[in-house]
Amino acid sequence: MTPVPDSPLLLAVDGNSLTHRAYHAAVPGQPGDRGARAEVDDEGRPVWALRGLVGFIARAAAKLRPDAVLVGFDCPHESVRKTDYPAYKAHRAEKPAELTSQLHSAPELLQATGLVSIVVTGHEADDVLASAAAHARRAGWRSVLMTSDRDAFALVDASTSVLRVRNGGLDEAVLVTPSSLVDVYGVHPWQYRDYAALRGDPSDNLSGVRGFGSATAARLLRAFDTIDDAWAALDAGRADLVRAAVGEACARNLASAQAREAVARNRHLMRMRTDLPLPLLDAMRVPVDRLTMRRALAQRGIHLGPSLWALTGGDPPPTEEDLLAVPQPWVWRRSPRASRLPGPGQLALF
Repeated sequence: MTPVPDSPLLLAVDGNSLTHRAYHAAVPGQPGDRGARAEVDDEGRPVWALRGLVGFIARAAAKLRPDAVLVGFDCPHESVRKTDYPAYKAHRAEKPAELTSQLHSAPELLQATGLVSIVVTGHEADDVLASAAAHARRAGWRSVLMTSDRDAFALVDASTSVLRVRNGGLDEAVLVTPSSLVDVYGVHPWQYRDYAALRGDPSDNLSGVRGFGSATAARLLRAFDTIDDAWAALDAGRADLVRAAVGEACARNLASAQAREAVARNRHLMRMRTDLPLPLLDAMRVPVDRLTMRRALAQRGIHLGPSLWALTGGDPPPTEEDLLAVPQPWVWRRSPRASRLPGPGQLALF
């Protein structure tokens, strides 16, 4: 079902990505400092990343006014991707204990506030977001996926946008749509997984095809649409077409068995599940009960007060000044005159 512009909106949040960002964005005070007491609850447990996560959700809700909210988290115990490829994310350093404890308690805290949080055994928050987008689309809803990661760009379509949170928080967030993705990356959303498979993803310990960076991958996909089309040209003896797009060395690298193995592996590991079991959309609706949310947060020493209005159905309704005080994500559009110039924040997106 194709959503119409005024159809209901689901805000699906990558809980792991934003908890990480909130953790690193705040520097706790030293013990005994006035500010240090705000970073732990009454039992001495760290809370600043949890507060930041709830703040991200509340501020996004204030801007987008969603009809429902879902927060997905990585399964902390099992990973189907690591089972398939043991080197997946194997290079990452162990998380600090203060971050791990907040990641583990975030789903339960959000459930206690009345919001819906999901952890699916063996899967990641990306899979929850992909399933949420498909769930919304089938019901004729729109969805906005809020994350710091680029993986979700492959999910963008006519009913799905990505609110990418970067350094600077929601003040610097960019709303990625099909047209703006083409402007920034030079590829369509349906090409993004091939684009990522060619480049690889060092953050996940996935190497790409030698010689293929952002620009080269985009040139190949502009010329051939898919990697398979480029391979078909090579197999048919038309290597000249590939060389014309990416040069002699990259054409030779793309033809190698190692390249085909790397792309197949990356495509498999980068593919996101769209069929995870999720609650009904009506079960994710906001507003939630204000007293329930504030009590749950207060039990962890988190006091956000009026900033929760979009999640709890503010009473009285927010004034125009309240709305103007909420940082606004924006959609960057390249002007014709600046077609060859990098856009605002473009380098940060790569």
